[in-house]
Amino acid sequence: MQNCLKSLTLKVNIFAFLQLCISSFFREKLNAPFLDHPHVQEDSHHHAKFDRCKGIEFDAIAPDEKGNTFFFKGDHLWKGFSGPAELANGTFKELDEYHHLGHVDAAFRMHNKDGDPLKDHDHIFFFLGDKVFSYYNHSLEKGYPLEIQQVFPGIPCHLDAAVECPKGECITDSVLFFKGHEVYSFDIKTKTVKKKLWNHLPNCTSAFRWLEHYYCFHGHNFTRFNPVSGEVEGNYPKDARRYFMRCQDFGHGAEHRKPRCKLDAMSMDDTGKTYAFIESMYIRLDSHRDGSHPFPITRSWKEVSGRVDAVFNHGDRIYIIQGNQIYIYKSATPYTLIEGYPKPLKDELGIEGPVNAAFLCANEHVVHIIKGQKMLDIDLAATPRAAKSEFPLSIADIDAAICDAEGVKVYVGAKYYLYQSPRILAMGKIMPVAHKISPEKFGCEE
Repeated sequence: MQNCLKSLTLKVNIFAFLQLCISSFFREKLNAPFLDHPHVQEDSHHHAKFDRCKGIEFDAIAPDEKGNTFFFKGDHLWKGFSGPAELANGTFKELDEYHHLGHVDAAFRMHNKDGDPLKDHDHIFFFLGDKVFSYYNHSLEKGYPLEIQQVFPGIPCHLDAAVECPKGECITDSVLFFKGHEVYSFDIKTKTVKKKLWNHLPNCTSAFRWLEHYYCFHGHNFTRFNPVSGEVEGNYPKDARRYFMRCQDFGHGAEHRKPRCKLDAMSMDDTGKTYAFIESMYIRLDSHRDGSHPFPITRSWKEVSGRVDAVFNHGDRIYIIQGNQIYIYKSATPYTLIEGYPKPLKDELGIEGPVNAAFLCANEHVVHIIKGQKMLDIDLAATPRAAKSEFPLSIADIDAAICDAEGVKVYVGAKYYLYQSPRILAMGKIMPVAHKISPEKFGCEE
């Protein structure tokens, strides 16, 4: 028994010695710093957890068909804007078979409603080296991976980033592929490519479309850009930790405070875009598939600063009331202020401000203005405009109101009341059941 132990000990020592020699040999031949390369460390420590709040350069960012956004780094990913890193092969297992490539080069969610919806619309495409993978519902599509040129002819290998660009935001349904400062605009329908050079943008290691805006991520920063011209839109770069993830001491715009659940205004346009305005911020409510997030009002309506009193949409216009002034914007993104505005509210609607709320029901041209405990009806098709009728209301202290498929929702503090129609709101004497505002939906605190 003792001889067996001695023999085993000797074999273990010899094996350890050989391992040391081999390791030393490869350090000298392959250059020692390579072994400390971050991808090597990530690949060889599958239990490692990365903290994106410490500042990480993402390899790719892409949402899935349900709107869950994935942030990729090495062999790990993050699901959504908060939470820890986890191994990517737990969600997209086939990528692990090609993991010798180190990381995902680029990824995007396809937008191709005009094509075969079962073929590629809402699929996630991953690019690794010269290969492309297509996933739907986190399952690899049959026949993949394929050569990039087979699916996207004219697009180079070893990409840096990719992002979808639907028709209306780009000229046609397209995909933007980034490689250095070269940008390849791929027309999904015709499969033609236009090559551009955007030297003014940083090298994008990932790109992301969110709420009809486009972001180039570089280092732990991002820059917003126009998807057609590449023009930088605003004062950039900005730190991603303040906007696209929830990090301690990195609140939105250097503020981490959530506003109270007390709305100032709500509105919905003809395309279904729904906005809630709280203090100097707004939030898109119809974008739950892509996550919700508060933004400064000046981000979309740059001429409007501070709180607003009321907002409503009519046709292709969005009306923003603030004090005794009214702003009118074209409702197509990006929002453009109509020449000659703001104007006095008296000149536009024939009433004095301030007002509490305003709402307009679908396919109607009468806007209902709530002022104090009265509701004024104004026909937007009339010239000149003026209040054609006035109704006393049984409900007081209204902050905001909206008319949608459910009826008229009237917001008072952290609660709202649902009326079946504007007429019932005007004539009703009995208060409906109160409903609480959802802090999760509105990103606010009770």
